[in-house]
Amino acid sequence: MKDLLLITPPFTQLNTPYPATAYLKGFLNTKGIAAFQMDLGIEVILALFTKQNLQNLFAFAAQNKPAFSENAQRIYALREEYFKTIDDIIAFLQGHNPTLARQICSPDFLPQASRFQEVMGESEELEWAFGRMGMQDKAKHLATLYLEDLSDFIKECVDENFGFSRYAERLGRSANSFDELHEHLQKEPTYIDQITLQILETRLQSVQPKLVCFSVPFPGNLYSAFRCAQFIKKRHPHIQTAMGGGFPNTELRSVSDVRVFDYFDYITLDDGELPIELLIFNVLNPPLSEDHHHRFFKRTFLKEKGKVVYNNFSLRQDYKQSEVGTPDYSDLLLDQYISVIEIANPMHSLWSDGRWNKLTMAHGCYWGKCTFCDVSLDYIQNYEPIAAQMLVDRMEEMIAQTSEKGFHFVDEAAPPALMRALAIEILRRKLTVTWWANIRFEKSFGADLCRLLKASGCIAVSGGLEVASDRLLKLIQKGVTVSQVAQVTRNFTESGIMVHAYLMYGYPTQTKQETVDSLEMVRQMFEEGILQSGFWHQFALTAHSPIGLNPKDYGILPDYKKITFANNDIEFKDKTGIDHSKFSFGLKKSLFNYMHGICFEFPLQEWFDFRIPRTKIHKHFIRQCLADTPYQATKPSAKLLWLGGKPTITPFIKMKRKQRVEMLQLTFHGKEIWETLSLQKEEGEWLIEALERLSVREGKLMTFGELKKEFEACFEGFERFWYSQDMDILRMVGLLVL
Repeated sequence: MKDLLLITPPFTQLNTPYPATAYLKGFLNTKGIAAFQMDLGIEVILALFTKQNLQNLFAFAAQNKPAFSENAQRIYALREEYFKTIDDIIAFLQGHNPTLARQICSPDFLPQASRFQEVMGESEELEWAFGRMGMQDKAKHLATLYLEDLSDFIKECVDENFGFSRYAERLGRSANSFDELHEHLQKEPTYIDQITLQILETRLQSVQPKLVCFSVPFPGNLYSAFRCAQFIKKRHPHIQTAMGGGFPNTELRSVSDVRVFDYFDYITLDDGELPIELLIFNVLNPPLSEDHHHRFFKRTFLKEKGKVVYNNFSLRQDYKQSEVGTPDYSDLLLDQYISVIEIANPMHSLWSDGRWNKLTMAHGCYWGKCTFCDVSLDYIQNYEPIAAQMLVDRMEEMIAQTSEKGFHFVDEAAPPALMRALAIEILRRKLTVTWWANIRFEKSFGADLCRLLKASGCIAVSGGLEVASDRLLKLIQKGVTVSQVAQVTRNFTESGIMVHAYLMYGYPTQTKQETVDSLEMVRQMFEEGILQSGFWHQFALTAHSPIGLNPKDYGILPDYKKITFANNDIEFKDKTGIDHSKFSFGLKKSLFNYMHGICFEFPLQEWFDFRIPRTKIHKHFIRQCLADTPYQATKPSAKLLWLGGKPTITPFIKMKRKQRVEMLQLTFHGKEIWETLSLQKEEGEWLIEALERLSVREGKLMTFGELKKEFEACFEGFERFWYSQDMDILRMVGLLVL
C-alpha cells in the first residue's frame, strides 16, 4: 500500500519509460514519501499484443465492423499467422529471443500487409539502412512493420484513436474548448479503454492510494488521462486525482472550464516537486470543514465553491536541482519494454530502439532567446545547471538500479561547458557509458571538445539548424550562422559523433526563395557528409513564445480563440501569403534521399510538383565554409587534457656534429594507431612528466599558459616546441586543447 500512485497514461514510447514519474519518485524518496509508479502505456501494449487478446480483438472486430477495407481483409484472413507469431515477436522486441532475427528476415515467416508493401518496394532503402545496421536491426524493423499492420487493423476495425506513441491525440491538440473531449468521455469506453481500465483497477486494488497523479507530457496522453480519472471518480470516489506534466505546463495555464475538475481535483504547473509535496500533505491532512479554504498549494488549479481557482499561496521556494534526488525507475517493467525501428533513420532509431535512462544536465535553457520557443515559461526560462560530479553520481546510482548504461540527456540544449565537465568526470571515473544529448550548434564545439565527448561515450547529438538562412537565423535569434553550423557539424562528424538537425520551414516572413535556398544548404551539408540525419517540420505559433506574445513584430495576424481549456498552438496568417504546407512533401522526400546518400545531383525542382525559384546559393557554398575555418592561436587560458596512456620509452644515441646526444624515442599507442616521436632526453623526460600532470586522472586541468611557464623554466623556444610536428603527433594520439 502506498498513499501516492504516479501514472504515465497511454501512450508515449514503447522502448523506454517517459522519465517524469521517475524524476518525481526520486524526489519523493528524499522526503520519505512512499509512492508507486506505473507506465500504463507499456502495460496496455503488453496486454493487448498477446495471442489470447489478439484472438479476442479479431473476434470483436468481426462482430462490430460491418465491412473491412482490402488491407483489413488481408490481415483478418491471416489472423492465424498473427496468433501463431505474436508472442514470439514481442519477446524478440524485448530482447529475450535474439536468434529469431534470422527467421524474421526470411521472406515467409511474418504475415505481411500494407506496411510491408510500402517499404519492400524501396529495396535501396533496406539495403542502405540494414547493410549498415545489421540483421538484428533489420529484423526489428520488419517486426515493427508487422506491429504497424496490426495497428492499422485496430484503428480501422476496433478503435479509431489507437496509436503506439499517442492515443486520441486529435482531442488534445489545440483544444481551446473542453466540449469535444468532454463529449467523447460521455461515450462508452472503447476496446482499448477497457484494457486500460482493467489494468488500472488491478493496480488501484494493490496500491490503495489516496492520491493518483497523472503525468501528461503530450496531447496524445490527454484523453487516456481523463478516461482514467473519470473511472477513478466513478469507482473510487474517495481517491483524489491530479494532473501535471508537459501538456498542462504549456496548454492549460488559462484553464477555466469547471467541468475539467469533475475529473481532476488538481492541475499543477511547471516543476512538479514542491507542488506534489504540498498536494500529498493536503490530501493526507484535509481541511476541518468545507469552509476552510486557507490551504497552501504551489501553482495549482482546483475547484472551490463551484469555480476554478489558482492557488499559489505557498511562500516556499522551489527546490534546487541539487536537492531533487536521483530519478528512481523502480516499479517500472524495465525488462519488458519493446525496441522498435519505425523508419530507417539512424537518429530516429535512437529514440525508439533500446532503453535509455533519461537525465537532465540543467533545468531550463542557457540560451533562452529563440523566438519560436516557449522561452517565457519556467521550463525554458529558469536556467540552473547541475554540477558534473553530482550528475555522474546520479548516473552511477541509476546504473546500479537499472543495469542500463545508456543515457539520453533531455535538455532543451545541453551547455557545452557542462558537457565538457561531464565528459571529464566520466573518464576520470573510468565509466563505460553511452550517451547522447540535444545541443545548440555553437562555436564552443571545437574539434577537440568533440573528441573529448566521443571519448566519454557520446554517440550522437541533435540540434536546431531550423531555417538554414542567415537572415532568418538572426530573426530567430538562434545565435548561429550557417557557416558556423557547418563547421560544428564537421567537428562532431569527424570525431565519430552522429549529427541530427531539426529543420524548419514556414517561419514568419520566410519567402519561397529562402525555403529553396535553405533546402540547398541542407543538400550540400549531406553531400559533404557533415549531417547524417534530419527532420523538417513546419513552423507552429505558440502562445508563450516571443512571436506569440508580440505577433505584430513578425508580420503575422494571429487568429485568437476564446480559451476555456487548452491554449498553446495558435492559427495565424503570414503577411507573405505563402502556403508553406505545399513544400512539405518535397522537403521531406528530398531529405529522405539525401540521408541515403543519393540524388545529390538532382535539380531541386525535381522534388516539387509546382514551380519553385532557382537557388541563389553557390554550389560549393558549404565546402567553402569548411575550407574557410580560421586559424586560431592557442589562448593562454585554454585547458589542456591528455587522454592517452604512458608511452613506450626507448633510449638511443644520436650523433649531431660529431657529438653524442642522448635521445628518447616515445611510442604512443592509441586504440587504432600508434605514433612515434624522438626528443632529446631532457625534453622527453619533461614531456613524460607533463603528460602525466595533464592526464584526465588529475583533479585540476592545467592551462596552456601554465604549461608554457613550466617549459620555459627548463628550456628555450616554447613556440618552436608547441607548433612542431611532434606536437601534431601528440594531438593525434590524445592531447586536447579545450
